Amino acid sequence: MSILSSIVIGAGQAGLSTSYHLRRLGIDHVVLDADAHPGGAWQHRWDALTMNDVHGVAELPGEQAPPLSQQRANRIVPAYFADYERRNDLPVIRPVTVHTVDDEDGVLVVRSDAGEWRSRTLVNATGTWTRPFLPHYPGMELFLGEQLHTADYPGPEHFRGKRVLVVGGGASAVQFLGALAPITDTLWATRRPPVWRTDDFTPEAGAAAVALVEQRVAQGLAPESVVSVTGLMLRPQEREADRLGAYAARREMFQSIEPDGVRWADGSFERVDVILWATGFRPAIAHLAPLHLRSPHGGIRLDRAGRGTTAVADPRIQLVGYGPSASTIGANRAGRTAARGVQRYLTRAAQRDSATSDRVDAVLA
Repeated sequence: MSILSSIVIGAGQAGLSTSYHLRRLGIDHVVLDADAHPGGAWQHRWDALTMNDVHGVAELPGEQAPPLSQQRANRIVPAYFADYERRNDLPVIRPVTVHTVDDEDGVLVVRSDAGEWRSRTLVNATGTWTRPFLPHYPGMELFLGEQLHTADYPGPEHFRGKRVLVVGGGASAVQFLGALAPITDTLWATRRPPVWRTDDFTPEAGAAAVALVEQRVAQGLAPESVVSVTGLMLRPQEREADRLGAYAARREMFQSIEPDGVRWADGSFERVDVILWATGFRPAIAHLAPLHLRSPHGGIRLDRAGRGTTAVADPRIQLVGYGPSASTIGANRAGRTAARGVQRYLTRAAQRDSATSDRVDAVLA
């Protein structure tokens, strides 16, 4: 079996960006994607999400971003990705679900449901969508209503006429309340009071938010999302929910869940039909466990004080869409950085091999 120079796992925005830059550098590679069709996580988002609703789709390298519109994001963005793959002839193989990545005598072995690949380097671009985080509360398994996570959200019409408890303090929770409060009865619960932005989200503010995530990654801590440190703002489509008091009526987290509702810390009870968990996602990196990349603090340290993409524990491994690059704009920048990291490692490895060969030749002479 031949050994590739690199393998990219994941064909979302970060994976496609990486592949584009690897191709420009002349580095032979393949992109392994678990989905049967192009589009990354976007193809799994709910039908009611329009291009006007999304937090932003950054343009892929060398392209313009798809325009804002009332068209469905789960159609427009996958079509944009598919066209990009075709026109740039990116070597995407799908569907391939990667199970583990092992080290065999210095070669990375990627094992999947579609076979094995061997490579000198690897770029992990698996994102977070496949790892929704659901906290555990006493009694949640006894709840007789619906419990849905952001990853399962079917759109606002599904909830009409139902009493919905939205759980979570991030942008998704704000967006869900914005869509649901005008058509049904809602409650909102978070662990901490939400932090609202009252100023414009300038490039400087964005850079400051990314820097906070970089600090965690540099220490080997589990990363928080960039959105979690930017603060919350209401968009025009959420003003009606605000007028109805959906955001002002926030409560701190309940103590337990009962078959037909939740019990608050003060002992009071609230009946609900649906619990919508907008509690975020975790990095999909379990397949990298055999490489022992995690620090004692639970995260993967990246180079350049958290601003790079190279795993400190193993310079053969690049991570994009992880930590500070887990945003659409950050994903593109990380793809370029990761490709250069791959090139840098391969160059140094070739120099080491050449030096070793020279020493052997000198001894034999």
